[in-house]
Amino acid sequence: MKVLLVTGSSRGIGAEVARLAADQDFAVAVNYARSEAEANKVVAQIEAKGGRALSVQADIAVEPEVEEMFQQIDQALGPVNALVNNAAVNGSGTRVDELNVEGAQRLFEVNILGSFLCAKHAIRRMAKRYGGDGGVIVNVSSAASKHGGPFTYVDFAASKGALDTFTVGLAKEQADQGIRVNTIRPGATMTELSSDWAKKNPDWLEWVMQQVPLGRPAEDSEITNAVLFLLSEKSSYITGTTLDANGGWVNP
Repeated sequence: MKVLLVTGSSRGIGAEVARLAADQDFAVAVNYARSEAEANKVVAQIEAKGGRALSVQADIAVEPEVEEMFQQIDQALGPVNALVNNAAVNGSGTRVDELNVEGAQRLFEVNILGSFLCAKHAIRRMAKRYGGDGGVIVNVSSAASKHGGPFTYVDFAASKGALDTFTVGLAKEQADQGIRVNTIRPGATMTELSSDWAKKNPDWLEWVMQQVPLGRPAEDSEITNAVLFLLSEKSSYITGTTLDANGGWVNP
């Protein structure tokens, strides 16, 4: 069976990926850091439709917790052969000269180190050199990695730029191990978090929409359909690439 871990999947894009993947016969591990009730709700929704799912707690920036998470998945669902690195911290919401250093450190620990750690432990289950049958990794980046996030989240944008580079290097490193690695680069997407931010900062959404040729934000499903394409055999000859799903806001 295909076993998928989606980090940060108690809500938003991650939760939608988990639900849609379960509909496509993945057994899904729903990772959360603190939102246990929300993660359990996603699992219940999957199980109510006859799918297999597990909620599993881990701060992905802490390797012992990541290692324990993978072991729990091994026991409950089987070894992971698909990973979506979705968990992320949004950043300080300030200019660089007003940066909160502790917040920025936490951001890079989660957004970059966390993705590295989850990839490390997934590869040890997927790679041929470890007795695996291959697998697929999808990193969730952001249009901010191209437009830079000026005035509000340059730190977040920089972390996503690093994730784009990580995808290229990891894809080349693991290709002969049967592992494909790609990035999805969403733009403004009306998740719960983005909707709350837009309500508090209406000028932000107006500013964004002026730059998006399609003239509207994405729905969760429009991003998750692209993620599932990259997870599927329909993309079997695609690795090391970035799929822009941001309404034309940015491109390679």
